[in-house]
Amino acid sequence: MSPPKTAKQKPKVSVVGSGRLGTALALALSRAGYTIVALVARHLRNARKSAALLEQSSLALGSRRLNQLPESEIIIIATPDDTIPATAAQLALAQTNAAVRQTVLHTSGALSSEVLTPLAKREFHTGSMHPLVSISDPVTGANALSGAFFCLEGDQTALRRARSLVRDLKGHSFSVDAEGKALYHAAAVMASGHVVALLDLAIALLVKNGLSHTTARHLLLPLLESTLKNLSRSAPGRALTGTFARGDLETVRRHLDALGAAGVPDAVAAYKLLGRHSLELAGRNHLDDETLKRIQNALE
Repeated sequence: MSPPKTAKQKPKVSVVGSGRLGTALALALSRAGYTIVALVARHLRNARKSAALLEQSSLALGSRRLNQLPESEIIIIATPDDTIPATAAQLALAQTNAAVRQTVLHTSGALSSEVLTPLAKREFHTGSMHPLVSISDPVTGANALSGAFFCLEGDQTALRRARSLVRDLKGHSFSVDAEGKALYHAAAVMASGHVVALLDLAIALLVKNGLSHTTARHLLLPLLESTLKNLSRSAPGRALTGTFARGDLETVRRHLDALGAAGVPDAVAAYKLLGRHSLELAGRNHLDDETLKRIQNALE
């Protein structure tokens, strides 16, 4: 009688960079059945703080102790972009005696796996795995990673292992070429970080009207949520509503006068820039050419 089959053991993972994203990934992977053997941070106290969130025992290390990193098949570098090259070089020197062929994945959206060349030269498998989700807190971020989209890039083995991680997180993966990473990430920043900046400008304008910052935020968030719902159902051209969709020239002029008097120059610039693109969307919806031209002239 043959012995019962056992589930294939998942690879051990180390996470270098215990900020919000690194800790969220460690938490999410731990919940998905991975053993997080080590968490590394620039300051040991931060690594210990992140390790304490896991429901398993993980070694906490300061960044100068990469040579003490335990045996792990996958190493995730979740440090800030500017420190990834130095971290890769340190790892290449520190992991020379690794008994297994390791895969190293970094989480930068803008950088390709080419930044891990020092490791590739030492026969590590290298790639990148960027979650297309906004993470402002490790715990809620770990929840957000479940079902998220991940942009993957790298050598074939790194891609295979990254896809496996994403599947176990119940996420979805897609790939871009190495040279396309920066453009991909610029799109992500515009759809996320720049929306936050735009909302902050809108809040500042309501504060000029005497509302508190907190009240202004609470008033605008449902509007933003309704816009996102429209976008989930329709393409941007069809989801566009309001002044530019209707072609309200006089309202645009009133807006520009009010913005100029408010003394928030960035809001004026943003209104004009995004107004021009809103006009393009309105044109796709067959707003008449004469109205488009008049509003364009007002924006100029």
